[in-house]
Amino acid sequence: MAIISDDNNLGIKFEKKNPIIKAENIEYDNTFESSIRPKDFDSYIGQTALKETLKITLEAAKKRGKPLDHLLFYGPPGLGKTTVAGVIASQMGVEIKITSAPALERPRDIIGILMSLKGGEILFIDEIHRLNKVAEEILYPAMEDFTLDMTTGKSQTAKTLRIPLPKFTLIGATTKAGELSSPLRDRFGMIHRLEFYTVEELAEVVKRTAKILELEITNDGAIAIAMRSRGTPRIANRLVKRVSDFAIVKYDGIIDKNVANESLDILKIDEFGLDNTDRALLNLIINKYDGGPVGIETIAAALSEDIKTIEDVCEPYLLQAGLLQRTPRGRKVSPEGYRHLGIKMPSQQKKLFEDIL
Repeated sequence: MAIISDDNNLGIKFEKKNPIIKAENIEYDNTFESSIRPKDFDSYIGQTALKETLKITLEAAKKRGKPLDHLLFYGPPGLGKTTVAGVIASQMGVEIKITSAPALERPRDIIGILMSLKGGEILFIDEIHRLNKVAEEILYPAMEDFTLDMTTGKSQTAKTLRIPLPKFTLIGATTKAGELSSPLRDRFGMIHRLEFYTVEELAEVVKRTAKILELEITNDGAIAIAMRSRGTPRIANRLVKRVSDFAIVKYDGIIDKNVANESLDILKIDEFGLDNTDRALLNLIINKYDGGPVGIETIAAALSEDIKTIEDVCEPYLLQAGLLQRTPRGRKVSPEGYRHLGIKMPSQQKKLFEDIL
């Protein structure tokens, strides 16, 4: 429901679409994601270098008595960008307001959020690269000078108002940092990339999640799940739930290595973490296009998948695992990709890769 408000008594009315999810709703509801979300750096596993940097930055901000500089987090989905923002708010002892760029369709949406902020609060915008141009330009003076530039009236009666805003911290998150405009990117004081997790780190994530869900899991069981989690905590947490279903129904409730492997085999998730879509992509390039190169549009059409799904979901891990290569002419399956699928690489393709190397 739309709400018309004039909170600052300026005679300016705007409509709020309520695109904000309050932090307390995230932290204390009973959903699975909320229950396993860490609240401090001690319980946040992985991203060691980032945590050390943020700890120093947060301590310095507390000693200065000033809000943090604006932060930008980027990297593949599921690595904990939203979680880090929540931990920062918790460590600073301030409220965080969470929204996403697609929810900010009209200028009054972003204006309403900015005017509702209090001193020191954190505004988190997910997928910030999808902000429309008008909303982005409203953010420029808000981030730099903590002011809101607004125009009222029409033609000769038009007036420009500069409304002061309380000092706040904007945390942006994106999976596509390259799509951010330079003016917006340059206004962030700190820019950090979140990296894929190691198997050891994911095993710790799996054990922590199992403990919260009151599941019994062995070290070998945790490692077996971690190895098939594509370096991503979100996937690891999802697999814990799926494996626990099998453990409860088909086994004695304890997740060990055999239970984890057999359950994930049934789910068609192999030892590299590849699912049916990933294997179909690699097999398509090998069997239909001689291992590549082949364009992304052709792959998407042949698989009946959206291009963005392939680029954002399938490709990042396949590239990181060395199973796929991206070239100026298109995508190619690497020698490691052939080996993983158990397919012999043609001598012509093998020679091509050797020439490239």
